[in-house]
Amino acid sequence: MTATARAKPSAEREVIITRLFDAPRELVWKAWTEPRHMAAWWGPKVMTNPDCKMDVRPGGAWRIVMRAPDGTEYPVKGVYREIVAPERIVSTVDCSEHPDAWHDLVDPERDKSKRRPPLDLLWTITFEEQGRKTKLTIHTLFGTPALRDAMVKMDMDRGWSESLDKLADLLRRLASTSKS
Repeated sequence: MTATARAKPSAEREVIITRLFDAPRELVWKAWTEPRHMAAWWGPKVMTNPDCKMDVRPGGAWRIVMRAPDGTEYPVKGVYREIVAPERIVSTVDCSEHPDAWHDLVDPERDKSKRRPPLDLLWTITFEEQGRKTKLTIHTLFGTPALRDAMVKMDMDRGWSESLDKLADLLRRLASTSKS
């Protein structure tokens, strides 16, 4: 099953992405909260992640740097607001370090004399047991409807689908090595 992204009609600042993984919740949690694992699956398939740091606790910071094939880097960072292992993560998301060209796509009318905006995103990620599988839900709350619309227009759902496909592959590898 591929990830789905949709904007809730009654909540114009949200996008909800879900994916059912054929893996136990603890393993999905581990893949999401350990830097070496997150670096293996994060981002669209053409991206690599040369740097990933995580302090998984309320108030702890996280940062991952995605690198495109042309060498352009797209750092993403945030602060954990809530951690309930292995059920839920609530975190801010800050893309202010992304290149100017990316910010111009998000907001072509932005004031370039000011620093790049963080984008004001809030994630609530839940890990729900469904038998021997795990339903992952990524609930993104955007600062404005315009920001949500810009991210959807930039193929946010495709990026997440590719990323979650990579996560599924990692989970299969992790599960097979734990059985050995």
